[in-house]
Amino acid sequence: MTSTITSNDQPDTTTVSAGHTPYTVWRTGAGKPMLAEDDQIAREVPVALEFNGISHATLLLTPANLEDFAVGFAYTEGIIRNARDVYDLEIVERPQGLVVEVTIASACLNELKLRRRNLAGRTGCGLCGIESLDEVQRQLDPLPPQPGRYTTQAIAKAVEQLRSMQALHQTTGATHAAGWANSAGDIEYVREDVGRHNALDKLIGHRLRLSPQETAANDAGFAVISSRASFEMVQKAASAGISTLVAVSAPTSYAIDMANQLNVMLAGFARGSLFTVYSHHEYLDSGSAS
Repeated sequence: MTSTITSNDQPDTTTVSAGHTPYTVWRTGAGKPMLAEDDQIAREVPVALEFNGISHATLLLTPANLEDFAVGFAYTEGIIRNARDVYDLEIVERPQGLVVEVTIASACLNELKLRRRNLAGRTGCGLCGIESLDEVQRQLDPLPPQPGRYTTQAIAKAVEQLRSMQALHQTTGATHAAGWANSAGDIEYVREDVGRHNALDKLIGHRLRLSPQETAANDAGFAVISSRASFEMVQKAASAGISTLVAVSAPTSYAIDMANQLNVMLAGFARGSLFTVYSHHEYLDSGSAS
């Protein structure tokens, strides 16, 4: 189950096949005969994360790109400082599910203990395992402002491309996606999962695992997600230095507040060529809409 870096015109068939399983279903409807057909179902399995032998969290997710997920999750949780803090990563199959055994730098062990959460089966809620209100919001520095950096055409282009590049969703109809677009709006890579948080963690983990040259080449881009934008999605984006987050559905009030605080342009209801900007509209090139 190793992650594969793919281009936008060459989908990673290994990753897609790892994300679904065949199943026989019966198609019917009012006044219609019942017909048996072969279908593909999105896989959702328990995945336990262990850091230096310490059990940290167990989540339900799609068992594809697990290396990206482990690195992205550890980073957005504040456990590691960068991908170099991950010394080794092994995926072990157990009867009950999968275990991702991660060896991290000893300097990160204190953060691991501070961020240890009792996560069991999270696919949607971003606060499962948090024990107090003080733990909800991480202390993050605002990102550098990006006035006039993006065009409306680039964002609309990325939204349209993401829809066509969700290979696992097209096969199963049951997954979310997070894609990275360059400043021109071309999607460069996509990660999918049954959980929207997991898809974004996989995307961030993939970016962290790129070479410095590859990362520098597309640092001016933005993230597009096929879900609503909750506060934790904004927090994850900001923690990874992503200054613009575009969602196909609506954001929450907490997400908008956080985006304003952390200098993240947050857009939602991105459908076709239209979208709504909820924070830092000045990041859009004022002449791009004309």
